[in-house]
Amino acid sequence: MDVLHIVGLTVFAGACIPLGGLLASVERISPNWLEQEFRHFLIAFGGGILLGAVVVVLVPQGQEAVGDSLLAIPAIVAGGILFFAVERVLGLRRREAPQLMGVMLDFVPEAAALGGLAVVSPGIATLLALLIALQNLPEGFNAYRELCERPGYTSRKTLIFMSALVLAGPLAGLLGYFFLSEHQFVLGIIMLVASGGILYLIFQDIAPQGRLDRHWGPPLGAVFGFCLALFSHDLVTHV
Repeated sequence: MDVLHIVGLTVFAGACIPLGGLLASVERISPNWLEQEFRHFLIAFGGGILLGAVVVVLVPQGQEAVGDSLLAIPAIVAGGILFFAVERVLGLRRREAPQLMGVMLDFVPEAAALGGLAVVSPGIATLLALLIALQNLPEGFNAYRELCERPGYTSRKTLIFMSALVLAGPLAGLLGYFFLSEHQFVLGIIMLVASGGILYLIFQDIAPQGRLDRHWGPPLGAVFGFCLALFSHDLVTHV
């Protein structure tokens, strides 16, 4: 049952990637200013959820798994440096796609963490799946628009590619279940490294894209996203 539960949670979370892309493929919103406001709101909303996932789940659980040691700090720093290095490599190859990179680089470690947590803390695992799903939806929306603006990417090709990313979730989740559930220290390091990488992406790519001059929607989107992550955590921990 644990295996089926993990597969179900990770498929649910991953399915929000192509679902976000499908929503983005719908005819553009009119007038143009409303579309711009909505897109920037979603970018900021996704960033707020990512920040909430780091603060209320990944860092606390990661610290607990490594015994609340100071090792958490270099692990988070290493995550930021790792994501910077990957982004740098992609940039040198002229394949900059921060939203898509954010989807890939946070979905896989989070799914692995979900699989590891499913044994020791099922409630937190379910919460993490919900947060992953919520962040994947706006990230999928924005990644679709990002890819379709690049040469050679049609709507069909982009949606097929995004749908293929869903398979990474169950694979990472089962890896976490079979190998990381008994190695909590390693699981904690993965969560902390992912946290550092997510923080880098938020402030390097996602937050600047979310800003829109003389508009209040995007910053409020970030606040709403963070509060939604916090509310989800409180809902699980106080039931």
